[in-house]
Amino acid sequence: MTDFDPFGRQFFYGNDFHAAGQGGGTHDVTNPATLAREGAIAMGMPEEAEDILRRAREAQKAWGALDELTRAGYLHKVADSIAANHEEAARLMVLEQGKPYPEATGEIANVGGCFRYFAEMARDSGGMLPGTTQAGSFQFARHFPYGVSVHIVPYNFPILLMCWTVAASLASGNACVVKPSELTSLSTLKFMENFRHLPAGLVSCITGGGETAQALIRSKQSDIVAFTGSVATAKKVNVACAEQLKPCIIEAGGNDPMIVSSHAPLNVAVAGATTAAFHLSGQICTSTERFYVHDAVHDRFVEGLADMARKLRVGNGMDVSEIGPLVTEAARDKVVRLVDGAVSDGAKLICGGRVPPGRNTGWFYEPTVLTDVTPEMDIMREELFGPVAAICRVQSFEEALERANDSEFGLGASLFTTSLEEAMEAYERLEAGMVWVNNPLIDNDALPFGGWKNSGLGRELSRLGLDAFRQSKMGVIDWKPKVQDWWYPYPDEWFGNTEGSRF
Repeated sequence: MTDFDPFGRQFFYGNDFHAAGQGGGTHDVTNPATLAREGAIAMGMPEEAEDILRRAREAQKAWGALDELTRAGYLHKVADSIAANHEEAARLMVLEQGKPYPEATGEIANVGGCFRYFAEMARDSGGMLPGTTQAGSFQFARHFPYGVSVHIVPYNFPILLMCWTVAASLASGNACVVKPSELTSLSTLKFMENFRHLPAGLVSCITGGGETAQALIRSKQSDIVAFTGSVATAKKVNVACAEQLKPCIIEAGGNDPMIVSSHAPLNVAVAGATTAAFHLSGQICTSTERFYVHDAVHDRFVEGLADMARKLRVGNGMDVSEIGPLVTEAARDKVVRLVDGAVSDGAKLICGGRVPPGRNTGWFYEPTVLTDVTPEMDIMREELFGPVAAICRVQSFEEALERANDSEFGLGASLFTTSLEEAMEAYERLEAGMVWVNNPLIDNDALPFGGWKNSGLGRELSRLGLDAFRQSKMGVIDWKPKVQDWWYPYPDEWFGNTEGSRF
């Protein structure tokens, strides 16, 4: 088998790495911390995408016909491989994305669980058996794969978010074609080695940009699409799928609120808020970006959060650090624009708000805390995707709920409180697909992940995430065939007598 070469411009299909053609060009992979060139990927051409989809469709025929127990055995082998073989992919992720090494190893080492979960869920849930509508008739439904699924994956959690949908799709009997972000294709390609434990051709990876993604989505060889990315791109994906009546699962990011109530356990709230705002330099779809803090605890909360923010170590992900660089110069420029704009509009800068001293190489930005932020500021309306906590003082829990819901996004929302009444009220009324009380950012393979409003369509994880990748087929089997009384021809007495008619 061919080894992975980060400079080799390779695709992965047929359980091996293959050199791409030259027609689509090359994208250099740049380290966001050092600006060093770490690799090169091919920009896949439409005809290359079509060829890989065709190969995947051929491989899926036998996979889709397998029983769930056999498929589960293969997926458990993939999980075993991931647990034993993740360090190199994690290293590549740090080099191309910038996250701290412990976070990269943690991301990859922990994804095996979703393969085990969906393997067993598919065995446990193969269809539906409702009560019959008539005696002697067996009425049921079973699940079947779509065929070939396409997975368009973002840069922030390139392995985790890929595996959430790939595991569900494989367990459902589909073959998968992955198109990673241009920014994190190296770690994704290296991770593909784990899929060599499956029959050849079930998981493929083609690198490239928007043209490559559109070719995969619009091809008649693909049957369902899973996408995670910006709202603007999500709408384009949705339109392309809608034009073909092709199902899609979309996670389109967020601008998540956090409420810190007057009943908040402040020491817990400060620590949780620090992680929720600054983890992965704020480059998480569910990062907390908008804070609504009750006046009674506002000053103490701000003081504690700023103190923790100042202690976070900024640096190369391969060094000892909590805060790595933003992924690109454009990403940092957006953060600078929104922070500077907020300050110009009257927000108060408590800490951060600048490139760290001595970090002029790379796309670093200090953990930043802003207060006196108002709802109409751009920083409260746009998805920030940076290490910034924008804090708005509120006078009541009711005001906090109203402002938290005043957004086109609805992915996640958080609350810190010791009041059970507030916790339940927040869960009921917050307009988001996920609500965390006193424990932000947590996820669970067995619970659905996804958003409301512009934050997405469909769900990942849980049984809903499995069902997204399979289609149902109703069956009716009468084991004692007989002529039904409602079949043609109708009895003469049914005509002209509405009381005796069944219609």
